Amino acid sequence: MPPDRDRVRAVDHRLPADRCGLLALARPGARPRAHRADPPTVLSDDRLTPLDAAAGPRPARDVVGALRLDEPVGDRPRVAAAMIVSADGRAQLTDRSVGLGNAADRALLRELRTGADAVLAGTRTLHAERYATLLDDDQREHRLAHGRTPHPVVVTVSRRLDVPVAEIPLFDEAGVPIVVATEEQTGTLEGCGADVEVARFTPGTLDFPGVLAHLADAHGVRGVSCEGGPGLLRQLIAQECLDDLLVTVAPKLVAGETLTMLTGDRFGDTGIDLALADVHRAGDHLFLHYTREHP
Repeated sequence: MPPDRDRVRAVDHRLPADRCGLLALARPGARPRAHRADPPTVLSDDRLTPLDAAAGPRPARDVVGALRLDEPVGDRPRVAAAMIVSADGRAQLTDRSVGLGNAADRALLRELRTGADAVLAGTRTLHAERYATLLDDDQREHRLAHGRTPHPVVVTVSRRLDVPVAEIPLFDEAGVPIVVATEEQTGTLEGCGADVEVARFTPGTLDFPGVLAHLADAHGVRGVSCEGGPGLLRQLIAQECLDDLLVTVAPKLVAGETLTMLTGDRFGDTGIDLALADVHRAGDHLFLHYTREHP
């Protein structure tokens, strides 16, 4: 049965005071091609072509399956982030990422949501992108057929609850489990149609290791799909909580002052190294899968 519309569960985490055409790049030794005479491969909505001459198109569900989102990393859930950027590195066309993706990118994003136990997104991202229904009927049925809940847990982090989350369409969808991690001790989210849980942390203690630990302990979460935004993703990386990064590169140039994939302070003088695990394409979009080894 759907939850009562006015019921908001609270969890107290306050602590005691004491304590993706680029075959030459994909195959070492291959000669670069000066010009691609052939038109892009026409793909169905959910199939991606690996940049490997011996491999054929793969459904997006198979690509997501290779991420092993059902296998935790040590004692915390595995975390895979999915971002989209233009060819010049911009994450938005205007104030939203709409217009950068294509059908394969959208299929990949929804399969990530289908495969993960939880979907993490910043509160401002949820509000700006007007998050609504996360999954199609067949994806919910796929989850149910595999003994899982019809919806992944939606997780957002807001230290002060200063974003009007009640305006986010997703928060009014009955049956959707949502966890709001916050340091705000008095704010409420009454009147939401979704099953909202407020996980309260002592001021100064809210971090991603703590949020992931709560998801594992309270909800049995093994894998998380992160959808940004840029500030949240930077924090996730800085706190050693990102395992896989999926970057869709859109064939567009944007320029201007719109957001990039990451915002915030630089990662030292040498940056953070990633390993390229896989490359796919769909039309003129590239899909890059990077992994990160933790110390």
